[in-house]
Amino acid sequence: MSDPHTVTMAEAPGPTPDGPRRRDRTGRPRSLAGDAWLDLRASKVFWIAAVLVALVLLMAAWPSLFTSADPSDCLLARKNAGASGGAIFGYDFQGCDVFSRTVHGARDSVVVALVATLIAGVIGLLVGLAAGYAGGWVDALLSRFIDVMLGIPLLLGAIVLARRLSADPESDGALAVMITLGVLGWTTAARVMRSAVISAKGQDYVAAARMLGAGPGRLMFRHILPNSISPFIVVLTILLGVNIAGEATLSYLGVGLKGDAISWGISIQEAGPYARTAAAPLVWPSVFLAATVLAFIMLGDAVRDAFDPKLR
Repeated sequence: MSDPHTVTMAEAPGPTPDGPRRRDRTGRPRSLAGDAWLDLRASKVFWIAAVLVALVLLMAAWPSLFTSADPSDCLLARKNAGASGGAIFGYDFQGCDVFSRTVHGARDSVVVALVATLIAGVIGLLVGLAAGYAGGWVDALLSRFIDVMLGIPLLLGAIVLARRLSADPESDGALAVMITLGVLGWTTAARVMRSAVISAKGQDYVAAARMLGAGPGRLMFRHILPNSISPFIVVLTILLGVNIAGEATLSYLGVGLKGDAISWGISIQEAGPYARTAAAPLVWPSVFLAATVLAFIMLGDAVRDAFDPKLR
């Protein structure tokens, strides 16, 4: 039995503000998500990005599917040796298998970026939802706070905060990088959520729910949030790729992951001084990093275009 207080855009009959809604095989109007999925299915960019993202996530979860070599098995006798056997990318200056370290480096890079994106998403969701729904002085105060955060130089702020949080010599730096990227990276998500909430709260279904007696909490989380979450998720998808690059940047600068951690940023940093002698240890982690970041950005752009009714 449906909840009489729940009124969503997907259930509202009739045409959308941007034109008549397409219908499914039963003749009923499709939801925005249904229309978006039809557009995504026909998008080559979406499928290319989705396949790349799936491969990276699979690599991070089960690196043994791609290589059986131990990334910590290093012999100086193989220093800067070329490709041989299972080491299709050769060996680095420590005699480690470049392919194995590149594959295993995906785990730390992706996990750190995922947690950082979750932190940024929670902060951005709460701030944007509160600012957009409350309006007035609450919106003005939170908007000014967002502006202050945007005024902090991202790289400089990340270096200072990450160095301070990873001061413990026994720390591997992962938690410090997660907190740093999460605390400094939520502003765009908050702005997008605020704009979506302001647009959604003026719709008829919100007014109908309010007339039926729904309180502020119910209005925000049962009616406004489900109908304004799409652009927010798109921003987080793109932010995930940005955070992967951010982790690599901090690790390259020596204030990110450290110790026994394996990541693309560390591999690039270690291979830099030996680039003229052996380029493969520098090139391949860089290629994997660039392809992963590009895949997440392409995926976010494809989803954004599919959910934008102005492009229909």
